[in-house]
Amino acid sequence: GYDGVGIVIDQGKDVSPSLIGKRVLPVRGEGTWQQYVTTKADYAIEVPPSISDNDASQLYINPLTAWLICKESLRVQPNEIVLMNGGGTSIAGLFAQISTILGFRLIVITRNSRKIEKLQKLGVWRVIDASNGSIYEQISDVCDIGVDHAIDSVGGESGELLARALKPEGTFVSYGLLSGIPNDWRKLHDTYHVSPQLFALRLWNERHSVSEYRNRFSEVIKLVESGRMVINAPEKIYDFEDFYDALKHYEQPSLNGKILLNFAVKKKM
Repeated sequence: GYDGVGIVIDQGKDVSPSLIGKRVLPVRGEGTWQQYVTTKADYAIEVPPSISDNDASQLYINPLTAWLICKESLRVQPNEIVLMNGGGTSIAGLFAQISTILGFRLIVITRNSRKIEKLQKLGVWRVIDASNGSIYEQISDVCDIGVDHAIDSVGGESGELLARALKPEGTFVSYGLLSGIPNDWRKLHDTYHVSPQLFALRLWNERHSVSEYRNRFSEVIKLVESGRMVINAPEKIYDFEDFYDALKHYEQPSLNGKILLNFAVKKKM
């Protein structure tokens, strides 16, 4: 895992001790499924006291990914129409809130009808219920001239459907592969005249400076701190010693939030 929050307890050679005792996100470190994590001081992102541990532990991967896709990959403008699949995922709720923040209209495709009301409350313009007939016809009913941008987290036929719904020269970004079936990039380009982009936070990190990285992170933190971006509450928090129960819980269908692990707690013997 790479999401997580903790307290700085020590620093390396030639590193300022100013972060000792501070609560930070140890991003780009060794991974957070452990009690002690080593990371570079430049990538220890301090978290304001107003943000809870539960929210802070989920600040990195999904919020930053959703924000960067909208702000940099798509460069979405007010009133533009964005179509995305994967409406049952937690990140879909973040895209919904960002649509309100940036002023674009978001259409979300979901196979989980129980998610529809929640997505609408979070700011989605239209929700397409995949269990309610032809998805493409439902999209056409909502937007018959096509959409400006598409965000794909599924791949395969679902990704192709998004490309089909795009306006000529529309923008297509893929950031996930929930179906396990890759997109046919050549077909998307040749048949639908789309120039697809692949977004991976790891690659974005490698291509940008520390200052650029911290500036974007600061934007996300300010949105959460102000209440304009709300992090979904966790489904349940387990002590690390109970990780087996946590994994079993994670495998259950229809989770309403993330499963979190608390490494700071030790059971009394």
